[in-house]
Amino acid sequence: MELLPEGQKNTTEVLFEDQKKINKFSSLISNKDELEAQLASLKSEKEYCGDLELELELLDEDDKVQYKVGDAFVFLKVESAVKRIEAENERLDAKIDEIDGEIDAIDTQLSELKEQLYAKFGNNINLER
Repeated sequence: MELLPEGQKNTTEVLFEDQKKINKFSSLISNKDELEAQLASLKSEKEYCGDLELELELLDEDDKVQYKVGDAFVFLKVESAVKRIEAENERLDAKIDEIDGEIDAIDTQLSELKEQLYAKFGNNINLER
């Protein structure tokens, strides 16, 4: 049974190495999707921390605020809470940069695999989303 349009024949043989490349491409796409979801989550958390930092600037330094540590809330002075939020922002920045680097590395691998697979299969394969 042929899935190609009528009159079009598939003359390209799929070797085991080709199938490995196709599988690798698929797994890289899945990994990239997961990383992009993590990245979106981290960026929204960073935005939340930025908003929180702005709100804390409106308070007096001697005021105490509830700060969540794990599952519990503790009272901290505004100055101490701001320092913790700044540290959290730095941690988030580092994690975002790390994930961006991983996504860039995956994109490089994907483009190499696309080039190889399109060179062999031409219009007989579709690697676009």
